[in-house]
Amino acid sequence: MITLKNVTLRRSAKVLLEHASVTLNPGEKVGLVGRNGAGKSSLFALLNGNLHEDAGEYYIPAQWRMGQVAQDMPETDQSATDFVIEGDTVLNAAREEVKASEATDDGDRMAHAYMALYDAGEHDAASRAQALILGLGFKTTELDNPVNSFSGGWRMRLQLARALMCPSDLLLLDEPTNHLDLDALVWLEAWLKRYEGTMVVISHDREFLDAVTNVTLHIDAGKLVRYGGNYSKFEDMRAEQMELQQNAFAKQQDKIAHLQKFIARFKAKASKAKQAQSRVKALDRMEKIAPLLADAEFTFEFKEPANLPNPMLSMSGVSFGYPPPADAPEDTGPTVIVQNVSRSVLAGQRIGILGANGQGKSTLVKTVARDLAPIGGDVTEGKGLNIGYFAQQELDVLRPADTPLEHMIRLVKEMTAEGRIAGQATREQDLRSFLGTFNFSGDMVKQAVGSMSGGEKARLVLCMIVWQRPNLLLLDEPTNHLDLATREALAMALNEFEGTVMLVSHDRALLRSVCDEFWMVSRGGVAPFDGDLDDYQRYLLDEAKRQREAVKEAQSQLNKQQAKASAKPVKAAVSPDQKRKLTTEIERLDGRIATLSGEGAVLEGKLSQSPLPHEIAELGKRLKAVNDELKTLEDQWLTATEALEALTA
Repeated sequence: MITLKNVTLRRSAKVLLEHASVTLNPGEKVGLVGRNGAGKSSLFALLNGNLHEDAGEYYIPAQWRMGQVAQDMPETDQSATDFVIEGDTVLNAAREEVKASEATDDGDRMAHAYMALYDAGEHDAASRAQALILGLGFKTTELDNPVNSFSGGWRMRLQLARALMCPSDLLLLDEPTNHLDLDALVWLEAWLKRYEGTMVVISHDREFLDAVTNVTLHIDAGKLVRYGGNYSKFEDMRAEQMELQQNAFAKQQDKIAHLQKFIARFKAKASKAKQAQSRVKALDRMEKIAPLLADAEFTFEFKEPANLPNPMLSMSGVSFGYPPPADAPEDTGPTVIVQNVSRSVLAGQRIGILGANGQGKSTLVKTVARDLAPIGGDVTEGKGLNIGYFAQQELDVLRPADTPLEHMIRLVKEMTAEGRIAGQATREQDLRSFLGTFNFSGDMVKQAVGSMSGGEKARLVLCMIVWQRPNLLLLDEPTNHLDLATREALAMALNEFEGTVMLVSHDRALLRSVCDEFWMVSRGGVAPFDGDLDDYQRYLLDEAKRQREAVKEAQSQLNKQQAKASAKPVKAAVSPDQKRKLTTEIERLDGRIATLSGEGAVLEGKLSQSPLPHEIAELGKRLKAVNDELKTLEDQWLTATEALEALTA
């Protein structure tokens, strides 16, 4: 087990943990939560040995193997499969020992090396690695692509696969869902549920924490407080504790009343559709933990839109995609991702956009946001449409050298030039005050954005969107860098927003609490999804199964085509006894395969009986030779059989 007893942990002069004590038992799945800056990452550094306690006692079993996601961006020409296989440290060590032993005449060492290599899973390493890669959303055609050919987000998925490939007794995961789509997230949850070791995970995705953890460790005021149960159970217990603190509870009443007011308003609007009922359940949860939400250090709200055109926009036969690259040949056409979409977006709609990775969710949102022009068809905007757009890469468009105040001043100038100023206060002091409502106070308004955390940058983007008073919000993965408190604040603000929301997110708690209906982007089209998020998760699992079966069928058809192609020359050189020769060859191969299979079984039996070291070496070599020959013979048998079938046909 892992034990902390009266541990004090500092970073520079800041005390993060003071006399903290906790015990984590083998096999427990622990969610580590707390406000930003509370010390979650520092506790991870203590667990992985990069940081040492300043006082107290810390114990972790010395023999425990540790797995964690490397935070650096990999730069290598290795194939994706080979890169992930290298994450198996036990297999790597076994491979090195085999090489070293073969360079000596030490039969005993060679025998142990071969056995260790077999035990490390050399025989199925590639298939294990590829299962992880495919589960995290890669295509089968990308398994052998160089790591450097992928974008940053996909390389981080490979780092995650590499960590999962590593045999471990303790698995440390820091925000593992940040670069995942919902389909990959569902797969990861299923994998982690099967993981047998101890796991500690930092995440701001409450549904992910609920699915994969059974213990919650809360860092609060320098203490570690252990709660039995997942994140929702932790919230319930902590809310009950807060209610018992009468002084704090009295101060919260105004905020609680505010929460309950909009909860009641939206419950009254909700229909009996499944997705609306999901939203009612989410609002029930918010009502139940109102004291906890009221304690949050950060809240904000969207201003009432200046107008609400209805419809907001209409799409008629629209195709979405990308124009050809500037250096493409003249006859190169655009790349169409989604086509023939005819839908309207109405005032007050709250639309969640679903779809597996690569189906076109972001392409749809970018086109509505005017970042991309439609490939075909017509998009008609309502008069006075004012879009607030949070792009998935929105943080990249912030200017690192500029301050939050300079970003706001530039926004004022741009909106003034476009004639979109709708009564907002524009003096510098007004902008400073507005930034303060998003926790940018004091010297932070003049701090370079490049030196800020991902969460602070995301908060600045939200600040700029709110100031614009949009009537249509387009949000593409807005929570990637937000902590739980800010995610709750965003959910509350969106529920009070009077305009229209179109939301792409892998944060199911946000989708449930905000969206009344869902659109599915799939197989080149857009259609309503008649179900809730639980139905969608089942659809994703079924779709993954269908794709696996399609890949297997395609591979089977390819094998048949290759066999037929190899049989064609035989058929062209027709001889009367061709069929007899193939039959004889198949019989010969059958006999040899049977003989070798029997020999292999005998060898494996002998190896299991703990023979002498020099015998192990000889048996291991012979077993490898038998298995290699068997593989060759089975390929020959398949080719001959397919050729015979082709001749018979």
